[in-house]
Amino acid sequence: MPYELFLALRYLRSRHKRRLARATAVAAIIGIAMGVGALIVTLALSNGFRDEMRDKILQGTAHISVLRTDDYPLTDSELLKNRIREVEGVLSASATTYDGAVARGPKGSAYSVLRGIEPEAGESMALRSWLFEGSVSARSQPTSEPLAVVGFELANRLGVKTGDVIQVIPAGASNVTTKRVRVSGIFRSGLFEYDSTWIYLPLETAISFTGDNHSASIISVQVKNPDEVKRVAAEIKQTLGANYNTIDWQQANQPLFSALALERRMGLFIIGLIIAVAAINIGTMLILVVVERRRDIAILNALGAKRRGVMLVFVIEGAIVGIVGALIGSVLGLAACAIGNHYKVVSLPADVYSISNVPLNARVSEVAIAALAAFLLSVLATIYPARAAVKMRSTETFRDAG
Repeated sequence: MPYELFLALRYLRSRHKRRLARATAVAAIIGIAMGVGALIVTLALSNGFRDEMRDKILQGTAHISVLRTDDYPLTDSELLKNRIREVEGVLSASATTYDGAVARGPKGSAYSVLRGIEPEAGESMALRSWLFEGSVSARSQPTSEPLAVVGFELANRLGVKTGDVIQVIPAGASNVTTKRVRVSGIFRSGLFEYDSTWIYLPLETAISFTGDNHSASIISVQVKNPDEVKRVAAEIKQTLGANYNTIDWQQANQPLFSALALERRMGLFIIGLIIAVAAINIGTMLILVVVERRRDIAILNALGAKRRGVMLVFVIEGAIVGIVGALIGSVLGLAACAIGNHYKVVSLPADVYSISNVPLNARVSEVAIAALAAFLLSVLATIYPARAAVKMRSTETFRDAG
């Protein structure tokens, strides 16, 4: 075993170590562990919130929306869908509409969004997976009113349940008329914005409500890989020509994800300060060790130890403290994430944050980066004490000791 490592371990285990230096070493380990653990939890919380929002958005809305640049209805939607489906990376293409409306029920009225979808559309599959009660078609219940599936929060606000009739006043209709629809089902997506405003209707019904000449206004496109949406959108735009525009899910939700990115950076900065303070504690601990071991340093110099070797003793000592703290912090952070997910600790008001529960998604790469960052800061904190150790003069140390 190299003498540098032997001495570093001996100093850390020494029972004769001064209480102040020992307490400082323990404080440094605790500080590093708390900083790394907090950093892992912060990253996991940020990942969970972003992933949950992303999954809900991608499941319920179009990955790419295709519409005319002049905002007119799509009179040739069938031809457009066939051309879009030929683009590489496209999973499905279907006509859809988004129209504002006022919905009225026994308890009151509320703003809503009429979402017209085709039966074979990808959004229809998502709707079936969200159903809280009832069904999408309700064919076994003959009725003269068009069928609709209403969001859970909106249904509570209107005071309706499956089988009830609600009145809808479309905002885009040329003539302001009240329409009646029967609730065939209630869905619960977990995203408050959808659950509190959306009403799913068959596409033909939604178009007839707004009077858009029996034409859809948007082509909803689902892609195989949502991360490649920019490339697919560019190819679709090139295929259809300059008369059509595309809006992908990243563009539509850019303010939200920009805010999440800013929040993530600020959290990392604050937690980084905690780790930096813990690293400074390591430097303080090593300064005390240098003062305590000045006779040992003088003896090493007298025996011919190189300056690099003396420095390495204290660098190794600080690195060991950093490694121990980082490992303990990693274990604590992962354990906190597991406990938080098991008991669903992070619960949020859905009307403020859109989702009611946030999972803690810890990633191995980020755990490794957090531990490595703490270790590097710990090593950097040893530079000044190590340089101070090699600058000590043996003769003056022996004279003072004598």
